[in-house]
Parts: sequence; C-alpha cells; structure tokens
Amino acid sequence: MTLPFDGAISRYHAEAAPPEIRRAIAEGDPDEVLSGSYPYPRWMRKKDYEREMAALQIEIAKCQRWVQDSGARVVALFEGRDAAGKGGAIARFTLNTNPRVVRIVALPKPTEREATQWYFQRYVAQLPAGGEIVLFDRSWYNRAMVEHVFGFCTAAQRERFFDQLPGFEATLAGEGIHLVKLWLEVGRAEQLRRMLARERDPLRQWKLSRIDVEGLGKWDAYTDAIRETLARSHTPAAPWTVILADDKYRARLSAIRSVLQGLAYDGRDPAALGAIDPRVCGGPDLWHG
Repeated sequence: MTLPFDGAISRYHAEAAPPEIRRAIAEGDPDEVLSGSYPYPRWMRKKDYEREMAALQIEIAKCQRWVQDSGARVVALFEGRDAAGKGGAIARFTLNTNPRVVRIVALPKPTEREATQWYFQRYVAQLPAGGEIVLFDRSWYNRAMVEHVFGFCTAAQRERFFDQLPGFEATLAGEGIHLVKLWLEVGRAEQLRRMLARERDPLRQWKLSRIDVEGLGKWDAYTDAIRETLARSHTPAAPWTVILADDKYRARLSAIRSVLQGLAYDGRDPAALGAIDPRVCGGPDLWHG
C-alpha cells in the first residue's frame, strides 16, 4: 500500500519520535490512555458513551429548533492540536441536524486577495445570521498558532492579531452572538498513534496534510504558542473551554455539552444533558502542555 507523503509519519515514528513516545505506543492497547497525566487510565465504555450520546442527540435537536424559532446566533470554535478529535466532535454534533441551520466552516489557505484583507474579514463573512449555528473547524486562531509556528505570518502581524482579538470577540458577544471557544488537547503519544492509524487507513488518509506531517516535529513550538494564546485570549467576554481529548468518547461528550450548557433552549432536560466532567473539561488551568 502506498502511504501518503511517502510514509513520512511512519518514518518520523521510527527515526525521530522520542523513545518514551515510541515505547508508550508499542506497549499501549487500543483502549488504554497513553498519557500519564490523563485522569482516566482507559477510554470510557462504549455502551455508556453510546447511551449518553443518544440522549445528547435529542438535546441538540431541541436546541436546533430553539435557535430557528428564537433567531439566536451561535458560534462554536473547535480548536486543538492535530488529531485531537475536532472533526469527530463536529461530526457527532451535526449527526442529526439540518445543514441549513447548523453549518460547518473549514476555510482553506487564504487566497491572494484574502491575504490583503483585514485578517478577521473572511471569518466575519462566515458568521451566523439569525437562526443559525456555525461550527468553525479551526478559526481565526490559526494566526496565533499554526501560522506562527510555521512562519506564515510575521511577529508584527501576530501581535496585531492579539491586540485586536479581545475587541473583536467582545463585539461578537455585544452583538448577541453566543460564542463558545473549545480547545481539544491530546497527548503526544496519542497524537502520533492517531496519525499512524490515519496514514495506514485509505478511508482516512485525506485527513492528513503536509502541515500535519511537518508539525509532528514541532511539538514544543506548538506548546509554547498554545500556552501564550490561552493566556492572552481567555477573557470574560470570550473564555476558553479546554477539553482533554486522549479519550475521544469523553471528549466528544464534553464538547457537545459545552456548547449546549450555555444555551437556554426550550425543553432542556438536565438529566439527558448530563454534567460536564471537571476532570477532562474546564478552563485553561486544566491545560498542562
């Protein structure tokens, strides 16, 4: 089988990954959490996950109807390290929704014209009208992290981004847009394990990009960028919710609950919605790098 990027992920695993990361992958079984700092040693049971997810699907349907009827505007940013499970969480949120109401935005590299615009401009064009929910699969925070780590923006451009960011997000909140910012954090061994699985799976190879491959060797640079970004952009108007995502089941449930918890939709069932697990979902103090 031909591997994407000439097997660069497998080669990184064999030749460049830290020994403790290779050892964790080799010794861990599929349901075992590889990170020693994660609060649970294993993934939650699948039947428990499916039961809770089924209940949440009904809550999402109620929320969607409320958004339509009330004209509410909701924005959720799904950010996180590569292979942290952003796409999977979004897919479960939209599983039974109307694409005319719940819309996914995953913007490609800026065009030459977009590169000359105000940085936030192309994101503003994607914001919801009344009665819409927009889920950003990566967002304006590209400038703070990916663009910075790979040198796609200058230090001055990034600093201008941080200067304008609090006002921009406060304006969204002031306009009545409900903004949720989710950061999904995954351990280094789990990230590489997921990348290796994608590399070998023809149905998931499309998820890999050159940025993902080259980013494997930039773990520490990403860590520094994430630490600074969380510190500089966690504000009262637009706080971050951090989700420890080594267990995809717990991460998906936490992500959906984090979006729904802040919305006063009709027919809300607290028992079905469930409680957020503070061991895996909380503020930036939960992030450990």
